[in-house]
Amino acid sequence: MAEPPIIALRGVGLGYGPTPLFQDVELQLLPGERATLVGRNGSGKTTIMKLMAGAIQPDRGERYVQPGARIAWLPQEPQFLPGETAWEHVAGADPGNPPEDFEIQAALDRFGVGGLKDRETAGFSGGEGRKISLARALVRPPDVLLLDEPTNHLDLAAIQHLEEFLVGFGGAVLVISHDRAFLDTVSERLFWLERGILRTARKRFREFDAWVEQIVEEEARFAERLDAKLALEKRWLLRGVTARRKRNQGRLARLHDMRDVRSSLLGNPRRPNIQISEGDARSRMAIEAKSISARVPLPSGHERTLFADFSTRVLKGDRIGVVGPNGAGKTTLLRILTGDLAPSEGKVTVAKSLAAAYFDQKRVGLIPTDTLWQTLCPQGGDQVTVRGAPRHVVGYLKDFNFDVDQARSPIATLSGGERNRLLLAKLLAKPSDLLVLDEPTNDLDMDTLDLLEDALGEFSGTLIVVSHDRDFLERTVASIVALEGDGRAKEYVGGYQDYLRQRQGGGGKPEGKPEKPKPAPSRPRAERQGLTFNEQHELDGLPARIAKIEKDIARIETALAEPDAYERDAKRYSQLTDYLTKSRDDLEAAEERWLELSEKAEAAA
Repeated sequence: MAEPPIIALRGVGLGYGPTPLFQDVELQLLPGERATLVGRNGSGKTTIMKLMAGAIQPDRGERYVQPGARIAWLPQEPQFLPGETAWEHVAGADPGNPPEDFEIQAALDRFGVGGLKDRETAGFSGGEGRKISLARALVRPPDVLLLDEPTNHLDLAAIQHLEEFLVGFGGAVLVISHDRAFLDTVSERLFWLERGILRTARKRFREFDAWVEQIVEEEARFAERLDAKLALEKRWLLRGVTARRKRNQGRLARLHDMRDVRSSLLGNPRRPNIQISEGDARSRMAIEAKSISARVPLPSGHERTLFADFSTRVLKGDRIGVVGPNGAGKTTLLRILTGDLAPSEGKVTVAKSLAAAYFDQKRVGLIPTDTLWQTLCPQGGDQVTVRGAPRHVVGYLKDFNFDVDQARSPIATLSGGERNRLLLAKLLAKPSDLLVLDEPTNDLDMDTLDLLEDALGEFSGTLIVVSHDRDFLERTVASIVALEGDGRAKEYVGGYQDYLRQRQGGGGKPEGKPEKPKPAPSRPRAERQGLTFNEQHELDGLPARIAKIEKDIARIETALAEPDAYERDAKRYSQLTDYLTKSRDDLEAAEERWLELSEKAEAAA
């Protein structure tokens, strides 16, 4: 006999009309099951979690909870009462059966915020507020734990602690998160919400992309026989999934080259043939910090040293990641490096011509009553200048996965992830040669994370990013500055995994010295064979094909940039933007195929 679920949604629907938010949703969790809910921003993930928590009621269907089961819910945004202290917030977890004092203290201590118990929640940082919310949810072990973006604002140590807790947790867990590494550790079952349909599979998160690609391919083939328009939409979705699985190899190769250059600049060259002369470094200097320190005053009258005697040189085009515990001074370091704040000791020199653009994790740059159109075109009109080229605002919004009918909607109607997506669109359209991103991945869905990584790959300027998303750092930065929370700041060449190996001495390498690349294993004979006749013919023809596609893209972009293109013929404008998307995908596929065949030819040479 099948084990009964501890919590379930049965035939649940929300919204009426031809396009309800979702309908006929079937979701159940068994005792001890750990699952993740995946979907694009605005698809209804948080709404489903609210239904599971009982915070809202469905229009159709029913919610089932096993009698006596206790449910704990961590909402996406903390829900603090005015004047409430941390202790009072945790104590209010179960009004009918308030937790004991020792339970409250233990919950706060579990997440390292026991010392904040008497402070009012209004003054908490994002990380402190998230830890207090987790303490409230886990003050007593629940039977069902619902976590909506639990890693937002958490430092890496807290994320790893939460991972360990969830792996050993005996109750049922449902998680919404953008953190791929976190999901792969804690989740054993997938729920995928797409266009109002919920699908499930007993797979780990690392299998998600392959599973979705298989579903989409099958549905696209079926749709092509029935409805051309539906097939187009399915192919659009497939392109997004395929892009995640088939990263632009050229971009990743450039990132590895940047890491080699960064290693040479810091005096530990990984490749002897890459040397940075002092004159070249001076001419390309964006930021130079010499023996800087930062101290902050404490209520006791003493001072706390955030970091001391840190030096670095950031060249134009560098990509630097910053990691560290909450309160270690990451945002302070950003402000000092960009000249917004003077260091307590030392000196910072910022290139005079450096134009910076900032991403604020609190979304200060968005006005809720403004529309998306007004946000991108604050002076009026319908044109957005992106990297020096004019773009129609609707076409640019489509690049960031917004629908045409959202352009005139107020920002207040957007989900948290959609607001972050809009803020990124605004930021990346701003003329700048330095991007400073403070926790840019919070609340973003997987598609938008891919879009952000691609946009940063095309950005030719300097990037400094604070993030706790290990996978994102691995794909975007050439070195990592780690603030360990004990007054130390140190730079490590490479991505997040390189940082861990160097910091922990993994592989026998001293801390701070980059690991020399290992020789590639010899390829099997079949892989060393040269190109076939057909492959050689294809390789010879690819440069001309790539040039033709590039001309098509330029022609379409010119047509879309006409000031009244959308108003004159909205249908044609939509067709052109769809064709532009297809052409860009064709170009990427052709470039990847050229790279693949070229590498094969070189390997056989």
